[in-house]
Amino acid sequence: MLPLAHSTRHPHPRPASRAPPPKRSPARARTRPRLPHRRPQSHALTLTRAQPPSAEPGENTETTSAPATTSVLSFLCPLLKFFGGGDPSQERNDIVEVATSSLSSLARLPWGSSVAASSTERVGTPTSAPTLQLYEFEACPFCRRVREAMTELDLSAEVYPCPKGSLRHRDVVRKIGGNEQFPLLVDASTGVTMYESGDIVKYLFKQYGQGKSPSFGLLESTIFTGWVPTLLRAGRGMTMWSKAGVIPAEKLELFSFENNTYARIVREALCELELPYVLQNVGEGSSKMSSLLSLAGSKQVPYLMDPNTGFRSGDHKTILSYLFQQYSLGG
Repeated sequence: MLPLAHSTRHPHPRPASRAPPPKRSPARARTRPRLPHRRPQSHALTLTRAQPPSAEPGENTETTSAPATTSVLSFLCPLLKFFGGGDPSQERNDIVEVATSSLSSLARLPWGSSVAASSTERVGTPTSAPTLQLYEFEACPFCRRVREAMTELDLSAEVYPCPKGSLRHRDVVRKIGGNEQFPLLVDASTGVTMYESGDIVKYLFKQYGQGKSPSFGLLESTIFTGWVPTLLRAGRGMTMWSKAGVIPAEKLELFSFENNTYARIVREALCELELPYVLQNVGEGSSKMSSLLSLAGSKQVPYLMDPNTGFRSGDHKTILSYLFQQYSLGG
């Protein structure tokens, strides 16, 4: 490029000896086309590499059902983790755990505890494979609203926990819906995919509630008391555990209902480990209660079954110990 620059900056010397540069110009003309050929290749690589980061802007603006919630959760995550119980795999003060979870249940009474009367008339095998897929995280109050509705409707679902720092499921959410927003519901039986907890609850009642409407206060109360469990539980079920990452071959199965004190503690652990599971809701009056009784010998929840190892237990402390040992990257 330097000889070309000299020839353009000093055109006034016109000796015949300068004739060779025009001969070189064709050579240079041949080299110039090579540059465009190289540039498209580099641009093509840039485009293909830029596709995955294209979802990054959504990570900063789309986390829950409302934009305001994004900033609140972003503030609460580190704060609650600091004041919380620290490493979730370590031995806990069970008195504190049960007390804070019990107060959380009290704050959300009566929602997520029993089945709506008309919902018991649903036809189908009680523990058949669910067609609903729910992408959520335990500490999110808007996700809690949807889980409460599922308990009232006696619905089972495949739950894909998406804690902050998720390695897998948040990417799936972006691919399915285009946004990193929670909760996200996928109904395989109808082909419906939707965000926004209020819309999801109304859809579920319309589709599966035999004409029944959401119980009084279910939608409205989330704004006022939906945050209480998140605060009392110090952000449990919000962020991914640092040693999580083991992917089970088959989904775990959990018998639970949303507002149960002990089941909440187990669901928090499943979320922090990003373990997908089949949620069998068995609130009071559930059609699946007989199935739970035959499997566990009692109607108490939580009851966890792991088809990958054959593990079964109805004790929340035993379940916690098992989960953090079995599904730890260092385990």
